[in-house]
Amino acid sequence: MRRIDEILSFNQEFVENKEYEKYMTTRFPDKRLVIVTCMDTRLTELLPKAMNLKNGDAKIIKNAGAILTSPFGNIMRSIIVALYELAADEVMIIGHHECGMAAIDSEKVVAKMIDRGVPEHVVHTLHNSGVNFSRWLRGFDTVRESVENSVDIVRKHPLLPPGTPVHGLIIHPETGKLELVVDGYEYLGNAQQK
Repeated sequence: MRRIDEILSFNQEFVENKEYEKYMTTRFPDKRLVIVTCMDTRLTELLPKAMNLKNGDAKIIKNAGAILTSPFGNIMRSIIVALYELAADEVMIIGHHECGMAAIDSEKVVAKMIDRGVPEHVVHTLHNSGVNFSRWLRGFDTVRESVENSVDIVRKHPLLPPGTPVHGLIIHPETGKLELVVDGYEYLGNAQQK
Protein backbone atom coordinates (compact mmCIF):
# COMPACT_ATOMS: atom_id res chain seq x y z
CA MET A 1 0.00 0.00 0.00
CA ARG A 2 1.26 3.50 -0.85
CA ARG A 3 2.08 5.69 2.17
CA ILE A 4 -0.47 8.33 1.19
CA ASP A 5 -3.22 5.69 0.89
CA GLU A 6 -2.30 4.30 4.30
CA ILE A 7 -2.44 7.78 5.83
CA LEU A 8 -5.76 8.66 4.20
CA SER A 9 -7.29 5.35 5.25
CA PHE A 10 -6.22 5.89 8.85
CA ASN A 11 -7.42 9.48 8.72
CA GLN A 12 -10.88 8.46 7.62
CA GLU A 13 -11.21 6.19 10.67
CA PHE A 14 -9.70 8.87 12.91
CA VAL A 15 -12.37 11.37 11.85
CA GLU A 16 -15.24 8.88 11.83
CA ASN A 17 -14.35 7.73 15.36
CA LYS A 18 -14.02 11.37 16.52
CA GLU A 19 -10.49 10.74 17.79
CA TYR A 20 -9.80 14.44 17.20
CA GLU A 21 -11.96 15.46 20.15
CA LYS A 22 -9.22 14.79 22.71
CA TYR A 23 -6.93 17.24 20.86
CA MET A 24 -9.36 20.13 20.58
CA THR A 25 -8.01 23.51 21.65
CA THR A 26 -7.87 27.09 20.40
CA ARG A 27 -5.28 28.60 18.09
CA PHE A 28 -3.79 30.54 21.01
CA PRO A 29 -1.03 28.81 23.00
CA ASP A 30 -2.18 28.16 26.57
CA LYS A 31 1.36 28.51 27.93
CA ARG A 32 1.97 31.54 25.68
CA LEU A 33 5.17 30.00 24.27
CA VAL A 34 6.63 30.02 20.80
CA ILE A 35 9.30 27.35 20.38
CA VAL A 36 11.77 26.97 17.53
CA THR A 37 13.25 23.49 17.42
CA CYS A 38 14.71 20.93 15.06
CA MET A 39 12.69 18.71 12.74
CA ASP A 40 14.60 15.64 14.02
CA THR A 41 12.17 12.72 14.28
CA ARG A 42 13.39 11.87 17.77
CA LEU A 43 11.91 15.12 19.05
CA THR A 44 8.41 14.75 17.60
CA GLU A 45 6.91 13.36 20.81
CA LEU A 46 9.90 13.54 23.15
CA LEU A 47 10.28 17.34 23.24
CA PRO A 48 6.66 18.14 24.22
CA LYS A 49 6.60 15.32 26.80
CA ALA A 50 9.96 16.38 28.26
CA MET A 51 8.59 19.93 28.64
CA ASN A 52 5.16 18.89 29.97
CA LEU A 53 3.43 20.38 26.92
CA LYS A 54 0.11 19.15 25.64
CA ASN A 55 -1.74 19.99 22.45
CA GLY A 56 -2.54 23.70 22.52
CA ASP A 57 0.22 24.77 24.94
CA ALA A 58 2.77 26.20 22.49
CA LYS A 59 3.42 27.27 18.93
CA ILE A 60 6.16 24.92 17.74
CA ILE A 61 8.16 25.89 14.65
CA LYS A 62 10.49 23.27 13.22
CA ASN A 63 13.31 23.41 10.71
CA ALA A 64 16.63 21.70 10.08
CA GLY A 65 18.77 22.38 13.15
CA ALA A 66 16.51 24.96 14.87
CA ILE A 67 18.62 27.54 13.05
CA LEU A 68 17.60 31.13 12.38
CA THR A 69 19.66 32.37 9.47
CA SER A 70 17.90 35.62 8.65
CA PRO A 71 16.21 38.25 10.79
CA PHE A 72 13.56 38.62 8.07
CA GLY A 73 13.17 34.99 7.01
CA ASN A 74 10.24 32.62 7.49
CA ILE A 75 11.18 31.47 10.99
CA MET A 76 11.43 35.00 12.38
CA ARG A 77 8.20 35.97 10.61
CA SER A 78 6.44 33.07 12.36
CA ILE A 79 7.85 34.16 15.73
CA ILE A 80 6.65 37.73 15.18
CA VAL A 81 3.17 36.54 14.16
CA ALA A 82 2.97 34.29 17.24
CA LEU A 83 3.97 37.20 19.50
CA TYR A 84 1.66 39.81 18.01
CA GLU A 85 -1.32 37.83 16.72
CA LEU A 86 -1.46 34.58 18.67
CA ALA A 87 -0.91 35.67 22.30
CA ALA A 88 2.57 34.19 22.76
CA ASP A 89 4.85 36.26 24.98
CA GLU A 90 7.97 34.12 25.39
CA VAL A 91 10.39 32.53 22.89
CA MET A 92 12.48 29.38 23.24
CA ILE A 93 15.13 28.21 20.79
CA ILE A 94 15.77 24.50 21.43
CA GLY A 95 18.62 22.73 19.67
CA HIS A 96 19.67 19.18 20.38
CA HIS A 97 22.74 17.04 20.78
CA GLU A 98 23.65 14.70 17.89
CA CYS A 99 22.05 17.04 15.33
CA GLY A 100 22.61 16.20 11.68
CA MET A 101 23.16 19.87 10.88
CA ALA A 102 26.42 19.76 12.84
CA ALA A 103 27.91 17.41 10.29
CA ILE A 104 26.26 18.60 7.08
CA ASP A 105 28.54 19.01 4.08
CA SER A 106 26.96 21.27 1.48
CA GLU A 107 29.05 19.83 -1.36
CA LYS A 108 27.84 16.32 -0.55
CA VAL A 109 24.23 17.52 -0.41
CA VAL A 110 24.59 19.14 -3.85
CA ALA A 111 26.16 15.92 -5.19
CA LYS A 112 23.13 13.98 -3.83
CA MET A 113 20.82 16.43 -5.59
CA ILE A 114 22.52 15.65 -8.88
CA ASP A 115 22.54 11.89 -8.14
CA ARG A 116 18.78 12.04 -7.51
CA GLY A 117 18.03 13.72 -10.81
CA VAL A 118 18.52 17.47 -10.50
CA PRO A 119 20.31 18.43 -13.72
CA GLU A 120 23.84 19.73 -13.20
CA HIS A 121 23.07 22.77 -15.36
CA VAL A 122 20.33 23.77 -12.88
CA VAL A 123 22.83 23.67 -10.00
CA HIS A 124 25.36 25.67 -12.06
CA THR A 125 22.73 28.22 -13.13
CA LEU A 126 21.62 28.73 -9.53
CA HIS A 127 25.23 29.04 -8.40
CA ASN A 128 25.99 31.56 -11.17
CA SER A 129 22.82 33.47 -10.24
CA GLY A 130 24.13 34.09 -6.75
CA VAL A 131 22.83 31.10 -4.78
CA ASN A 132 25.60 30.26 -2.34
CA PHE A 133 24.94 26.60 -1.54
CA SER A 134 27.62 26.58 1.16
CA ARG A 135 25.82 29.39 3.02
CA TRP A 136 22.27 28.17 2.24
CA LEU A 137 22.95 24.61 3.41
CA ARG A 138 25.30 25.63 6.21
CA GLY A 139 25.00 23.86 9.51
CA PHE A 140 26.98 24.68 12.63
CA ASP A 141 30.11 23.69 14.53
CA THR A 142 28.52 23.27 17.96
CA VAL A 143 24.88 23.13 19.01
CA ARG A 144 25.56 25.57 21.84
CA GLU A 145 26.94 28.18 19.43
CA SER A 146 24.03 27.63 17.08
CA VAL A 147 21.47 28.13 19.85
CA GLU A 148 23.28 31.25 21.08
CA ASN A 149 23.41 32.69 17.54
CA SER A 150 19.71 32.03 16.93
CA VAL A 151 18.76 33.56 20.30
CA ASP A 152 20.84 36.59 19.38
CA ILE A 153 19.02 37.05 16.05
CA VAL A 154 15.64 36.95 17.81
CA ARG A 155 16.70 39.09 20.77
CA LYS A 156 18.15 41.84 18.55
CA HIS A 157 15.22 41.91 16.14
CA PRO A 158 13.90 45.47 15.79
CA LEU A 159 10.27 44.25 15.85
CA LEU A 160 10.55 42.02 18.93
CA PRO A 161 8.19 43.33 21.60
CA PRO A 162 10.31 44.98 24.32
CA GLY A 163 10.62 42.79 27.41
CA THR A 164 10.12 39.50 25.56
CA PRO A 165 12.23 36.75 27.15
CA VAL A 166 14.18 34.73 24.57
CA HIS A 167 15.63 31.52 25.99
CA GLY A 168 18.11 29.08 24.50
CA LEU A 169 18.10 25.41 25.42
CA ILE A 170 19.59 22.11 24.29
CA ILE A 171 17.68 18.85 24.61
CA HIS A 172 19.19 15.39 24.63
CA PRO A 173 17.43 13.40 21.88
CA GLU A 174 17.37 10.16 23.88
CA THR A 175 16.65 11.20 27.46
CA GLY A 176 14.83 14.51 26.92
CA LYS A 177 17.12 16.24 29.45
CA LEU A 178 17.09 20.00 28.93
CA GLU A 179 20.11 22.23 29.40
CA LEU A 180 19.58 25.97 29.76
CA VAL A 181 22.07 27.82 27.54
CA VAL A 182 20.56 31.32 27.60
CA ASP A 183 18.19 32.47 30.34
CA GLY A 184 15.98 35.10 28.73
CA TYR A 185 14.81 36.46 32.09
CA GLU A 186 18.37 36.88 33.30
CA TYR A 187 19.33 38.68 30.09
CA LEU A 188 16.35 41.03 30.42
CA GLY A 189 17.28 41.78 34.04
CA ASN A 190 20.87 42.54 33.09
CA ALA A 191 19.77 44.69 30.13
CA GLN A 192 17.43 46.73 32.34
CA GLN A 193 20.21 47.36 34.87
CA LYS A 194 22.47 48.91 32.21
